Amino acid sequence: MKVFISVDIEGVTGVTSWSETTLGNHDYKQFAEQMTKETIAACEGAIAMGAKEVFVKDAHDSARNIDITKLPRCVKLSRGWTNCPESMVAGIDDTFDAAIFIGYHSGAGFDGSPLSHTMNTNNNYMKINGELASEFTINSYIAASYGVPVVFLSGDKMLCEKAKEFNKGIETVAVKEGIGGATISINPDYACDLIKEKVKAGLKHITSCKIQIPEKFNVEICYKEHKEAKRASYYPGVTQINSSTVSYSAKDVMQLATTRMFIS
Repeated sequence: MKVFISVDIEGVTGVTSWSETTLGNHDYKQFAEQMTKETIAACEGAIAMGAKEVFVKDAHDSARNIDITKLPRCVKLSRGWTNCPESMVAGIDDTFDAAIFIGYHSGAGFDGSPLSHTMNTNNNYMKINGELASEFTINSYIAASYGVPVVFLSGDKMLCEKAKEFNKGIETVAVKEGIGGATISINPDYACDLIKEKVKAGLKHITSCKIQIPEKFNVEICYKEHKEAKRASYYPGVTQINSSTVSYSAKDVMQLATTRMFIS
């Protein structure tokens, strides 16, 4: 078995403030260490289920957060950015049996996390086919385009609830709940224990986590600053629909991801 793991930090146990997510800040180290521990728990769960290869994409900000010295021997870690449309799931292909998302968070337009956003913090929201989209949504579609089901997700409670609506078979662990500008988090070690066990559960029913890919994608992005909408409107196929919002249509997942990469 070959497993792909994408890891973010805003959905890691305890993370509440942007300062805790930024490399070099005094309060960052503690949560980068927990990000590493939750990644290890996912790797251990996958290995226990027979995974011989595990590929981890560090998918937060600088993409230099996970401590490579702590990872199991069969794990490969992708650090930095390849600058390709797959972004947070760069490196995924049709040789993987399953994908796992760790430390994910509610998207822009949702109030499930103090750090809710979708791909970039300059958006008020991103909609796909009329529904608010999160990074989980986008990356699930990218994985599905390679035939790879997402079998597990950890992050905030609201995202986990929305993920179950999107992917009926997925296993989730809500390591925290966002309320206004606050979070209520579970014990960090307990979070790791739950992640390990639920990853194993997800890998027992991979096929039930397959999702249907829409025939076409209609995308709408609302920016916090109107100048960003103006700039995006010059990308081929993108239309400005009001002072702060643009839209475009994509015939497939790769066109969805490629256009987003250049305008969001």
